[in-house]
Amino acid sequence: MASNSYHFTTHWRVKSTVDEVSKILGDPLALRRWWPSVYLDVKVVEPGEESGLGRVVSLYTKGWLPYTLRWDFRVTEVRKDGFTLVAWGDFDGRGIWTFQQDGPWVNIIYDWKINAEKPLLRHFSFIMKPIFSANHHWAMAKGEESLKLELARLHAASREELVRIPAPPQPPFRSPVLLLLGATAVFAIGGTLLYFVVRLFSRDELPLRLNPLRHLPVTR
Repeated sequence: MASNSYHFTTHWRVKSTVDEVSKILGDPLALRRWWPSVYLDVKVVEPGEESGLGRVVSLYTKGWLPYTLRWDFRVTEVRKDGFTLVAWGDFDGRGIWTFQQDGPWVNIIYDWKINAEKPLLRHFSFIMKPIFSANHHWAMAKGEESLKLELARLHAASREELVRIPAPPQPPFRSPVLLLLGATAVFAIGGTLLYFVVRLFSRDELPLRLNPLRHLPVTR
């Protein structure tokens, strides 16, 4: 697997039905409302068929870390138990949502296989890979939390019950200034680590460059 390649498998479990989960996750324009910690802006570029097949969506997203991602996806398959999308932009790849009814619960599986193409993630992939992975896991954990809150709102039996449900988690680093400062800090840390790695390898190779015969066997 290339250093900028990622394969994530996420498991959620919510009290609901496959039909409810399909409607919520299949409605891209609602993502900003119930999953705002990740989805900052969503636009439907092409509506596709009534089922959602062929729909093209443009996204502006982020995680906990102070960098943002711009990417698009097209829905390439719609099934009774989920759907598949193909993504391009700051990362390229495909995602498969699968929903499994288990009594009153739904097991949700998201299989996400991508290549990170954003320059910060691609050029510093050997440093950024664990950071990007942790950022993804944070975003998906917030997604499960937010989905449970959205389902609680859907199932609320009264106005009083509805108002007691908390708002979904909000995005950190909402200020553009903080985003810029944070992104600069991440880039600076990556550049510093790269500098020390290069220095380390250069130091190990220096004696050999100064005396290329040092490793030759000594003959008597």
